[in-house]
Amino acid sequence: MSTAQHVGTRIRELRKIRKMTVRQLAAKAAVSASTLQKYESGDRNPPAGAIAQLAQALHVGPDKITGQPYMNGAESEDQVQAVIPELRRILLTFDNPDGLGAAPRPLRVLAAEMEHVARLRQDGRYVPMGPLLPRLLSELTHVALDSRGREQQQAFWWLARGYRATNSLAHKLGYHDLSLTAIERVRWAADRSGDSLMQVTAAYLKAGAMVRLGTFASARRVLEGLADEVERLGSEGSMSDAQLAIQGAVYLKLAILEARDGRPARAQQRLAEARACSALLRSDTEHYEMSFGPTNVRIHEVAMLIDSGDNGRALAKLREWGAEQGRDEWGLPDGIAAERVSHHHIDVAAARVAEGDRAGAHQDLLKARRIAPNHSRFHPTLRSTAATLVRLDRGQDDAVAGFARWAGV
Repeated sequence: MSTAQHVGTRIRELRKIRKMTVRQLAAKAAVSASTLQKYESGDRNPPAGAIAQLAQALHVGPDKITGQPYMNGAESEDQVQAVIPELRRILLTFDNPDGLGAAPRPLRVLAAEMEHVARLRQDGRYVPMGPLLPRLLSELTHVALDSRGREQQQAFWWLARGYRATNSLAHKLGYHDLSLTAIERVRWAADRSGDSLMQVTAAYLKAGAMVRLGTFASARRVLEGLADEVERLGSEGSMSDAQLAIQGAVYLKLAILEARDGRPARAQQRLAEARACSALLRSDTEHYEMSFGPTNVRIHEVAMLIDSGDNGRALAKLREWGAEQGRDEWGLPDGIAAERVSHHHIDVAAARVAEGDRAGAHQDLLKARRIAPNHSRFHPTLRSTAATLVRLDRGQDDAVAGFARWAGV
C-alpha cells in the first residue's frame, strides 16, 4: 500500500474512530467535503496546513496522519534512528549530566565541530549529522556548566545551536515530542548565552512548532511580539543585517501562518513586510542559521500559495519569475541552503500533481533528491506525492516506481 493511501486511510480511520461524517470533519478542519473525500481516497495529498487542521479537528498529532516516524526501507538501513535514545537521555539530563569519563575538548574545538554540524543541518544531511550530536552536546553541556563569565556564555551560545540541530533531526525524522523538548532546551541555553538575538531565535523555533500544530493564535502572538522585539533591539532605528534577517524570517513565518489560517490579505501584508526587509539586505543571508533574503521571500510566496490551495497561481509565479531570467521557470540561485531548496521542489511537486502535471512533479522530486537526499527521503510530502504518482501511473513507469521504492513507499 502506498504512502498516499496510508495518509488517506489514516484520516478516514481516525474520522470513524471519532464517529464523524465527512461533512462534520470537513467543517471542523475548514476544508470542503469534496476535498476531504479526495484526501481520503488518495486522489489528492493534503498540504502541511491541511494536515495540521485535520489533526487538530481529530484531536491527534500530525504524526498520526503522516505515519511518522518512518522505520521501513532505507531508514532502517541508514541507522540514523539509532541516535534517538541517546539524544533523549541527554535532553532529559540537560542540567544534571552524566560524567564524560574524560575531559571535554576545548571550546574552540567544540565550536568548530558545531559549525560543521550546523552546515550539515542546513544542507539536510541528517545521516552524517546524527552520530555527531550526542558527544558534542554532552561536551558543550559540561563546558557550559563548569565555566564562568564570557566563556560560559559562549558555551551556552554554541549549546543552543546544538539543541537546534537536535530539534531539526527529531522533527525531520518524525519524533515530534523530542523535537519539542529540544526547542525548550534551545530556549534554556539561549537565555544563558547573553545574546538577545539567540533568544529571539529560540522563541521563533517554538512559534514554528505552534504553526505546525495549528495553534495559530498563540503562534501569532509570539511572532508579532518577536518582530517588535527585534525592532527595539535596533540602535536608534538602525538595524543590523542580522536583525533585519531575523525580523524578515519572522514575517515570513507569519505569512505562512496567515495563509494556513485562511487569511490571504494578512498573509500578503506579512509577505510585503518580509520583502521590505530583504530589499534592505539585497542579498541572501544565513544569520543565526536562518536563510533569509530575496530568494527565500520568493520561496515562501510560492509555499504560501500552495498552502492556501492556489496551486495554479503558485506555478504561474514560477513561470513569471522564469521569464525574468529568460527561462521557462524560475531557477533558484546558487548558495541557498540545500534543505531550503529541496523543500521548495517538494512543495512544487505536490502543486504540479494537483494541477495534473505528473511528469513535472516527478522531475521536481528528482531535483529534491539530488540536492538533499536525506531531507527528501524523510519528508512526508515527498512520500505522499511519490505514492500518488505510482497510483496514477497507468503505464507503470519503472523510473516512477523506482523513485517510490527509494523513498520507502
